[in-house]
Amino acid sequence: MKKTVCIILCMIACQVAISQTYFTRTGFTEFKASVEAFEPVEAKNNSTTAILKTQTGDIAAQLFITAFKFRVALMQEHFNENYMDSDKFPKAVFRGKLDNFDMSSLSGEKEYNLNGSLTIKGVKKEINTKALLKKDGEKIVLSATFSVKPQDFDIKIPSIVRKKIADKINITLNYELVEKK
Repeated sequence: MKKTVCIILCMIACQVAISQTYFTRTGFTEFKASVEAFEPVEAKNNSTTAILKTQTGDIAAQLFITAFKFRVALMQEHFNENYMDSDKFPKAVFRGKLDNFDMSSLSGEKEYNLNGSLTIKGVKKEINTKALLKKDGEKIVLSATFSVKPQDFDIKIPSIVRKKIADKINITLNYELVEKK
């Protein structure tokens, strides 16, 4: 009888641990690299894949560079071919952790430190920012913003357009994560 109870408890514990992963395949990632007086340099990607392990606060996100959409097709072409080498480096990846994440205390909106590494064009850079999380029904909504410099990822900006692109690229994330079943 005790063995049966122990086995049932272990099965329940395993199921709870497995069910504590939240994910999305339709995460929103946007960047803005605009300079006043010039045409806006910005793009949106609505197909970021992200996973949050609620037991540990570990988070990972991946997106395809070519999924960024610009208002101007020529700008998108230059971005992929000349700056990002998206044929050679098709993905950007973030791996990190929400410090002191506690799923049980996530009732309203709560701010966490988000620390991890962002890999673009095969170059890894540490990112430290704040992330806002809130429970919205059965979803967890994660929002964050941070800035990076093109040179940190070996992105070379030709001198002819250097004044038209900001020194810092502002990145905004907004992911609606649902429980993985």
